[in-house]
Amino acid sequence: MNSIMPQLMGEFFGTFILVLLGNGIVAGVCLDKTKSNNSGWIAIALAWGLAVTVGVYVSGFMSPAHLNPAVTLAMFAIGAIEGSLVVPYIVAQFLGAMVAAIFLVIHYYPHYKETKDQGLILATFSTGPAIRDTWTNLFGEALGTAVLVIGIMSLGHHDLAPGLVPILVGAIVVAIGFSLGGTTGYAINPARDLGPRMMHAILPIPNKGDSDWSYAWIPVVGPLVGGVIGALIYNAIIVAFA
Repeated sequence: MNSIMPQLMGEFFGTFILVLLGNGIVAGVCLDKTKSNNSGWIAIALAWGLAVTVGVYVSGFMSPAHLNPAVTLAMFAIGAIEGSLVVPYIVAQFLGAMVAAIFLVIHYYPHYKETKDQGLILATFSTGPAIRDTWTNLFGEALGTAVLVIGIMSLGHHDLAPGLVPILVGAIVVAIGFSLGGTTGYAINPARDLGPRMMHAILPIPNKGDSDWSYAWIPVVGPLVGGVIGALIYNAIIVAFA
């Protein structure tokens, strides 16, 4: 077997689990007649953190468990991974997110049929702003992703018990969701947003509207830029003060 294949499987499967559980809670909250309907933002923020934790656990023995093109690009920017891995990792992450969206449509299909609000249906696939303001939305996605990358990088400088890192990465995501996520829905991950958004456009989902392509670039560009900036800033601090 090609030595890169376990890594690609890790990125695929971890991102699949992340999106399945993360968008799964959004579907449970937003779609009509689920038992978790209207559970609210606290449920979403907590569940997304747990989704990231589980995704990292199930993939971390196969790959670095980036599960996020912004993290992959950030790690490349500071020389932590080889350039030849960047595109394959990102492709695997996108495929994992897209397959997860298909599974969720099947799982929640009766509830999509019961839901008439097109905006809520789209929310189960991708993010959208609470107030549509291009530059603050872009800044929010970049800021949240910078905090994510800085938090992840900081874990490597502590003497942590084996197996604790995924829980702490999930905790970082919960903190971002509570503190910064209320403006845009905190995609902080291009694959998590654009992959399912493409599935929303393609799949025969009852009652769906358009996929809001005019906004779609923000949760892609913002995280990619913010992740690289966060990595470069934190790396410079380590070099200066370590």
